[in-house]
Amino acid sequence: MRARELGIRIGRIEPGPLNAVTDVAGVRVGHTTLISGDGPLEPGAGPVRTGVTVIVPHDGDIWTEPVFAGAHRLNGNGELTGLEWIREAGMLGGAIGITNTHSVGVVHDALIEAAVRAHAMSHAAWALPVTGETYDGALNDINGFHVRPEHVHAALAAASDGPVEEGNVGGGTGMICHELKGGIGTSSRVAGSWTVGLLVQANYGERALLRIDGVPVGAAIPVTDVPSPWDQVEALGTRAGTEGGSIIGIVATDAPLLPHQCARLAQRVGLGVARMGSYASHGSGDLFVAFATGNRGLSRGAGERDPRATVELQMLPDQQINPLLEAVAEATEEAIANALLAADTMTGRDGITAHRLDPDWLMRIMRAHGRP
Repeated sequence: MRARELGIRIGRIEPGPLNAVTDVAGVRVGHTTLISGDGPLEPGAGPVRTGVTVIVPHDGDIWTEPVFAGAHRLNGNGELTGLEWIREAGMLGGAIGITNTHSVGVVHDALIEAAVRAHAMSHAAWALPVTGETYDGALNDINGFHVRPEHVHAALAAASDGPVEEGNVGGGTGMICHELKGGIGTSSRVAGSWTVGLLVQANYGERALLRIDGVPVGAAIPVTDVPSPWDQVEALGTRAGTEGGSIIGIVATDAPLLPHQCARLAQRVGLGVARMGSYASHGSGDLFVAFATGNRGLSRGAGERDPRATVELQMLPDQQINPLLEAVAEATEEAIANALLAADTMTGRDGITAHRLDPDWLMRIMRAHGRP
């Protein structure tokens, strides 16, 4: 289920054909989903509710052909590796991985391994992959370290430019959003001649603050009717809090943007998150990266000397960037809504349950406020 299937149309810019980040030509997404076991938590044995998602930025050799990129931190209690080099050099090289908090290292290393395998890279070559995380320990045996290198390679091999699976898949498998089941969500917008695509891993927020297309949905879904998984966590004597949680946002566009313009797009992800009801709390990791494929051939390849004295570029004039900024905010909002609607109710470790956002309940709330 997706927002537009219910007649919910967020914003005023139309989406692309798939309403997904893969509407940007060349972008591919792959998931590996790991679900096994039930009952009490046994570290190392499960239950397992986790996975990994990869985003491939273009249809060329991603390991040797970087594209312009920029990043933004709304609140920094989280991890998205490789951002310092993006800020320094303004380029993204390789695939982006998203997983759970305690599997960042293995995903990061597996992406480096994929680059080495692809090119038998010499000792002089190097890779600094972008790998992000959000915490799935309420439902998953997060300290069991169940994500392995082969799961990353499988997600890369499965990466497709078609429709993107959402909800309880890949890195989003065990995630909770606004005290409901969250996970992976995506959306896109066609802004004039250019396409903007968003993918989020949504794992943040308080129920009472959830808004969809401006409607205070969360306040109309009391925990007495739809229990909060965080209440169940606290009942087990584990410290928890709905004010924490995180979201990773990946922006793709085919517009010819320079790095500083990519950073401006990444910043606008925060506006879409705010519209959904986040204030980027102290315990939240809200980290975003944007890349643009409108300029190609920026480098001759990793470890290879480039004899060119200059490289020809195109740049979208800053006076023309407003539609793209608006597109990012809109697509972020819709991607989070899609993550909530695509997710199914999930019971994880110790019987802790994150309930889905029921579409019938949602539509009763929306109609009570004159929508859609």
